[in-house]
Amino acid sequence: MFRFQRAQCALEFDYKPDRTLSFGASIPRRASMADTIFGKIIAGQIPCHKVYEDDRVLAFLDINPLTRGHTLVIPKEPAPTLDQLSDESAAALGRVLPRICRAVIAATGVREYNVLENNGPGAHQAVFHVHFHIIPRPGSNEGLGLRWAARSLDQGEAAELVQSITAALQKAP
Repeated sequence: MFRFQRAQCALEFDYKPDRTLSFGASIPRRASMADTIFGKIIAGQIPCHKVYEDDRVLAFLDINPLTRGHTLVIPKEPAPTLDQLSDESAAALGRVLPRICRAVIAATGVREYNVLENNGPGAHQAVFHVHFHIIPRPGSNEGLGLRWAARSLDQGEAAELVQSITAALQKAP
């Protein structure tokens, strides 16, 4: 039983996934639509605060927002990670993300924001259905906090990576 409560609403529902995922667990190649909370939202089994919907994409307010206006944008296609999403659904997300970002800016008055998408447990993905977070950043102590440990790119490593990535792109369907 999950229970989420905020001043404006309370949401309670039974959610029993078929498997327990732990840190480092393998991610299924394709998730069943009903396997995730987002699949249940898409199917209308769990309510949401919808801000946008078309035939491929759904956007709604996060029920545990980092800041006012924190919005989730998801494809209706069930794919656990971005690399497993079809080109058509990826293109649909790419078309609407800027529009939803502009709407969040207009609604919150906050011009700075992060767009975040995590892939896999090691990258802090908690729901194994592709989703983008639009997180307004109203101040330096609010919103998404990041620690970016940048390093120098080794030229030999760069040449090897360019070759490997371009070869993989040529093989990709």
